[in-house]
Amino acid sequence: MLTIYDTTGHSLIKHNETAPLTKDSIWFDLLNPTQEEDNQVEKALSISVPTRAEMREIEASSRFYTESGASYMTAYVVYNVDDPAPAATAVTFILKGDKLVTVRYAEPKAFPMYLSRVDKGDASCVNGAAVMIGLIECLVQRMADLIERLQDEVEQLATKIFDMKSRRNRDRRLDVLLKGIGQEGDLVSRAQESATSIDRVLHFFRNACRELKADERIIDRIEIAQKDTHSLIDHMRFLNGRIGFLLDATLGMITTEQNQIIKLFSVMAVMLMPPTLVASIYGMNFRHMPEIEWELGYPLALFLMFISALIPFIYFKRKGWL
Repeated sequence: MLTIYDTTGHSLIKHNETAPLTKDSIWFDLLNPTQEEDNQVEKALSISVPTRAEMREIEASSRFYTESGASYMTAYVVYNVDDPAPAATAVTFILKGDKLVTVRYAEPKAFPMYLSRVDKGDASCVNGAAVMIGLIECLVQRMADLIERLQDEVEQLATKIFDMKSRRNRDRRLDVLLKGIGQEGDLVSRAQESATSIDRVLHFFRNACRELKADERIIDRIEIAQKDTHSLIDHMRFLNGRIGFLLDATLGMITTEQNQIIKLFSVMAVMLMPPTLVASIYGMNFRHMPEIEWELGYPLALFLMFISALIPFIYFKRKGWL
């Protein structure tokens, strides 16, 4: 779907598909575009729109380059941050003069968020560069929301891991918590990759704006967005360290619990050895065994087995092994 936006200087309006393009047509948004829509934008702006496969390439030369007077920047974006498992996609920004082209195959909420800000008069939309920095600011804000959510979830995991009184609850079992830690670590890694990608886009974007001699206010906003992105990256490093600590603590507790179980079985085996010995003796088929003829022989054997198990139990208890 191709959506073209015209600027009025203070707002954006959708361009009439039947009307010819004007100098006010500054934003071409390609969402899951068809080949015909790609060709339409390429003909209108004399650029080459990258394919989905080209957008997924990871080398820097394929994500950041200049061609035919246009600057190409591809960012790895995490979206649907409110879902339990946010997804990720590649978004390409093409800046040529005062025109902006966005190519995407997903619908991050940052795009409608930016349009909402424009409608309220809270965001600049005078040219393509202003639209692009506005979109990136919304992407950074959404990423910050994701990081705040992840921080709260990591704190909840830490509370469950070290709350020994509630360990028997199903959601506090160590194996369940271990899976939760793994999921949080995966999400933080995705968010960190996205933040690093956006930081690279901002760096290339700033250089492109300087070459185009863009408004200094836009360059200032780019630098502010870079600082915000750097702070998010630093915070995610802290979260990664925190998750690593929780992972080590959980694995240590699992090992401790396994050792406790093995120790219990070992102690029980030692405790049952003397009664087994007594029972083995009285189970022998010897003709001359005086206790067999006694009326109290059977109670005596039971008493000996009980005493032989009780003495090791008391000894282990005093040693603190139980």
